[in-house]
Amino acid sequence: MSGVAGVDEAQGRRTFLHVLINTAVAGLTTNFLWFSVIFWIYLETKSILAVGVLSGVYMILFAACSMWFGSLVDRYRKRQVMIASAWFSLIAFAIGCVIYFALPAGVLLDLSGPWFWVFILIVLAGCVVELLRGLALSTTVTLLVPEPKHANANGLVGTVQGLSFIVTSVFSGLSIGMLGMGATVVIALVLTALPVLHLHLLRIPEPAIVQDPNRSAVDFKGGWAAILAVPGLLGLVFFTTFNNLTSGVYMALLDPYGLNMFSVEMWGIVFGIAGTGFIVGGAIVAKWGLGKNPLRTMLLLIAALGVLGAGFTLREWPWLFIVGIWLFMVMMPAVEAAEQTVIQRVVPYETQGRVFGLAMTFEASAAPITSLLIAPIAQFWVVPYMQGERGQQQWGWLLGEGESRGIALIFLCAGVFMILIAFAAMLTKTYRTLVRSYQQAAPAVPYVPELPGVVPASPKIEE
Repeated sequence: MSGVAGVDEAQGRRTFLHVLINTAVAGLTTNFLWFSVIFWIYLETKSILAVGVLSGVYMILFAACSMWFGSLVDRYRKRQVMIASAWFSLIAFAIGCVIYFALPAGVLLDLSGPWFWVFILIVLAGCVVELLRGLALSTTVTLLVPEPKHANANGLVGTVQGLSFIVTSVFSGLSIGMLGMGATVVIALVLTALPVLHLHLLRIPEPAIVQDPNRSAVDFKGGWAAILAVPGLLGLVFFTTFNNLTSGVYMALLDPYGLNMFSVEMWGIVFGIAGTGFIVGGAIVAKWGLGKNPLRTMLLLIAALGVLGAGFTLREWPWLFIVGIWLFMVMMPAVEAAEQTVIQRVVPYETQGRVFGLAMTFEASAAPITSLLIAPIAQFWVVPYMQGERGQQQWGWLLGEGESRGIALIFLCAGVFMILIAFAAMLTKTYRTLVRSYQQAAPAVPYVPELPGVVPASPKIEE
């Protein structure tokens, strides 16, 4: 049976693959452009402050807009949302391209002047709005894919995300270094136009949507109510948020650790190699799914991630680091797919956009918070401590010697903490409750409202 009654399963699968590829190209392009902009700014200005502020603003906007975008996904047809998002990004990048070529380099790169920030904010807006397509993609899994295949479909999403990660890691730097910012903006503009054209040719069968005039543009209340309606689901959101707080440690300190071990060029290649792990992990989930209990699978994998996070920096051995980070990436698609699979089953289709948006608001805001907190702790306390005689005496037997033993100690503590919270979560009543909710839930199908006095023979599907 397909996600939508009356839609052929093969047709639904083909349409989903089209949507997946379209969204993947869009996400790849925006990540490619944004990281290229960051590299360009640093190379031209050497301003760590500007890069840090922009990276923080990007993550904060990503989290802040998630709830609003989730409400939009529920309010309108998914194809309409995707087209609007695609056109917004295309127009924003086109304006950015005009500004770049119209202004002298000295004017554009003047951090105290207005045009630098106008250019950056326009490009940033185009990149952030692409999140709409990602949220819409999560709901189209329910719309187009049979429920038993949701985990497999989410695994495919992880695979294409891994491909995007490789391209972003490797080619953003190469494009700036070899082609320059002007050519990079043009490439991004062309790659953004292609999904726009494709979306206008694509047809997505969707049930009719009934607008609620009382619903606010940012339906926080509706998203919150939808989460509370499923016993145990709030616990999953809080756990994932809490886990992301720990993951923020690695987000903040992985680049300093890697750049102490590798050259800048080699570091990009290492990340590219790590990205292949994401593809492998996504392919494994796409092939074999997540088992009968995705929640248990997720928690066991988080514990395994903790083991890797604690162990891959015990010595400053490049091979240990590369193998560790690659295995880390292999497991990540399954962890992400597990949460999506649970939500897609236990939450009604008509509220999934708000639930995904609200969950992302909490979860995406966690890692930046930790990043901002752990960086000064590492620089002013832990690193000097491990570089001193006392730190070496207490931890040298375990962590060895090297420039980054302070960061290694933080990674060790973060990994052990991940192991503890994963197994602790499996012992909670909330975990058992959500497992029952998942196992007892009927497969989520698109909501088709019943009009008073009318009993439709089958859901109305509109293309």
